[in-house]
Amino acid sequence: MSGSNIIPELYVVGAGPGDPELITVKAYKLLQRANVVLYDNLANKELLAITRDDCEKIYVGKHPYGSYTPQEKIHELILEKALSKGTVVRLKGGDPYIFGRGFEEVMFARQHGIHTYYIPGITSMQASGLEDIPLTHRAVSEGIWAITGTKKDGSLSDDLRLAMQSNATVVIYMGMKKAAEIAETYKEAGNGNIPVAVVQHASLPHKKYAIGQVQDLPQLIQDHHLTHPALIIIGWVVGLETSK
Repeated sequence: MSGSNIIPELYVVGAGPGDPELITVKAYKLLQRANVVLYDNLANKELLAITRDDCEKIYVGKHPYGSYTPQEKIHELILEKALSKGTVVRLKGGDPYIFGRGFEEVMFARQHGIHTYYIPGITSMQASGLEDIPLTHRAVSEGIWAITGTKKDGSLSDDLRLAMQSNATVVIYMGMKKAAEIAETYKEAGNGNIPVAVVQHASLPHKKYAIGQVQDLPQLIQDHHLTHPALIIIGWVVGLETSK
C-alpha cells in the first residue's frame, strides 16, 4: 500500500473470554483484512491464525502483577502503525470497554486524526454461564455489579460495600490479591455465608473453578490452586443448579 493511499484507522476489538470461537463475525472478518494486530495477553493466540501472512502481529500484553507493555508504548505503536500501514486492530481480551482501557486508546487515536471503531466482545463474566452460574435469576438477583477489585491506587473499590447492600450479583475483576480483604468485608457486614465462585480461564479446556462461601474465599482459592486472572462472583445465583 502506497503512502498516499493509506487511511489510518484503529479498530478496538473484543477477543472474548478465551474460546476463539466466541468472537463476533465482524471481528473475524476484520482480522482477515487487518494490516497490523496489537494483541493482548488475554486474547487467544489462535485468533492470529485468521490474519493474512503479511499482517504484522505485535504482542503488547500485560501479565497480572508482572511484566507489561506500558500504555504509552501501546499508544506510540497505534500512531506509528496506523500512519504507516493503515488498518490497525487492537485485539483485547473480553470486551475492550469493560476494565480494558480500550476507550483510552480510542481517544488517543482520535486526537491524532485516526479513524476509530469499536467492536464489542463477550466479557469474561458472561462465560460464568458455562459453569451454570447465571448472572441474574428471577427472584434471586435483580441486577449485576461489575467492579474492579483493585483501583488505580491499589486499594479495594469502595463500590463493594455499596454492592453488598443490594441483592445483585457482584462480579469482581482483578480481585484475586484482595481475596482476604473481600472476605473480611463481607464477614464484617454479616454476609459471610453468601455463595461465591472463583472462575479461572472460563470457556477454555483448562478452566478451573471453585464454589463455597465468601467468608472462606482465601482458603477456597488456596485449596483449588486458583490464581489470576480469575473472576470472583458473589451472590445467590452461585450454586442455583445444585440447590433444591
